[in-house]
Amino acid sequence: MVIGGAEDKLGERVILSRFVELAGGDQAQIVVISTASSLGDAATDLYRHLLGRIGARTITGLCPETREEANDPQAVAALTSATGIFMTGGNQLRLSSIIGGTALGAAILDAHGRGVVVAGTSAGASAVATHMMAFGSSGATPKHRMAHVSVGLGLLVNVVVDQHFEQRTRLGRLLAVVAQSPSLIGLGLDEDTAAVIDANDILEVIGRGSVTIVDGSDVITDAFRTTGHKPMMVSNARLHSLPAGYRFDLRARRVLPLDVSPNARIAQLAQGRIAKMVRQATAEGRNDRAIERSRLRHEDRKASE
Repeated sequence: MVIGGAEDKLGERVILSRFVELAGGDQAQIVVISTASSLGDAATDLYRHLLGRIGARTITGLCPETREEANDPQAVAALTSATGIFMTGGNQLRLSSIIGGTALGAAILDAHGRGVVVAGTSAGASAVATHMMAFGSSGATPKHRMAHVSVGLGLLVNVVVDQHFEQRTRLGRLLAVVAQSPSLIGLGLDEDTAAVIDANDILEVIGRGSVTIVDGSDVITDAFRTTGHKPMMVSNARLHSLPAGYRFDLRARRVLPLDVSPNARIAQLAQGRIAKMVRQATAEGRNDRAIERSRLRHEDRKASE
């Protein structure tokens, strides 16, 4: 699960609830890794509280601050029985520099390989891929030297992830990276939005915003000629913007049909009926109060006469 940051923590908590569900619900054994955050253990405590309220009972915190700590056998042992791993936001370079290439980094890959759900939010989302958007400039226009890419933790192969996507106008730098490396698929995650990717590399969008997917299979660019920080020409890139409910096949690089099965349709209709009933009940309540106020005013006028 890669999350664009600022996931809902107070309302329906769709994204965090899905993570706990995938990790095993009330039987989940979750490890929160807060290395990326400058808040350290405070970030761990926050997610321990949030995930606990959703139903997870066993939550362990890890916050290695040096590569020596990330090679500690006790840190590795914490992942042995984990059913879910959650990496907080912060600074993705801090996360990759401290954990990448260590025993803990290898343990995360091993856990993922045996089916443990791994989630990262914000910086944690950027760090999970083989190619990591380390830092860069905002803007909608792709430019030379707009983004710096480094090696991530390697869970998502040939993918580069960017987060806070719409909110910080990061389309330009994702286009620039994919134009320079067309074998990559670019994922731009809006805030409070997640891409859930299964073992068959099928991506599902959940949350409030959209996931922007940049496919450079047929891209044409002059990136190799552009110098300085000048705009680059990018043509023929495929751009997909997928809101919640849509799915994308990362291997075939295509959008999958929207699920319109009877069960999904019934659930959608039921949700619509409930919403309509709530609106009607609210309106009736307002009308009842208005009638009562009118009756009281009428009685007051009669009494004063």
